[in-house]
Amino acid sequence: MIFETQRLRIRLLTLNDLDSFHKMQSNPKVMQYADGEVNDFIGHQKELLNLIDKYQITNNDFWIYAIDHKIDEVFVGTLALVKDNADDEIGYRFLEDYWNKGYGLEVCKGALAYCKKIGMKQLVAYCADENKASIKILEKLNFKVVERFNTAINQLTETKYKIHL
Repeated sequence: MIFETQRLRIRLLTLNDLDSFHKMQSNPKVMQYADGEVNDFIGHQKELLNLIDKYQITNNDFWIYAIDHKIDEVFVGTLALVKDNADDEIGYRFLEDYWNKGYGLEVCKGALAYCKKIGMKQLVAYCADENKASIKILEKLNFKVVERFNTAINQLTETKYKIHL
């Protein structure tokens, strides 16, 4: 376990997560503000194996964790803590069944506390301007706008946010 919140547990991904991971990654609504690409089962299996393999890399700067519901240990999404050039970036993704339950805010609060505990000084987040739910979370947590730009991948306007821990 990496850390936990009142309702959620953040842990390393395993192959047991494949079915839920695939369901999440193949939902166009989940992926619309990410890279927008929906893959097949084999593609998601390779992606999950690649993420799991990264746990073994010394000085790994690309951590994607599973988010479980604490009581029943059901996979509900992923949390990303990755190095983005000089910045440490936070990101999250949830299965659509778990939207609008306050999990995004809860996991981000827990992640901020965890990142501060392990010595990070600041975090950035990138958010599509159309993703109102995530903007609301970032604003509640006092992330500040750094810059706005257009993405080449999905042709959306995104905003870079930053918070000092």
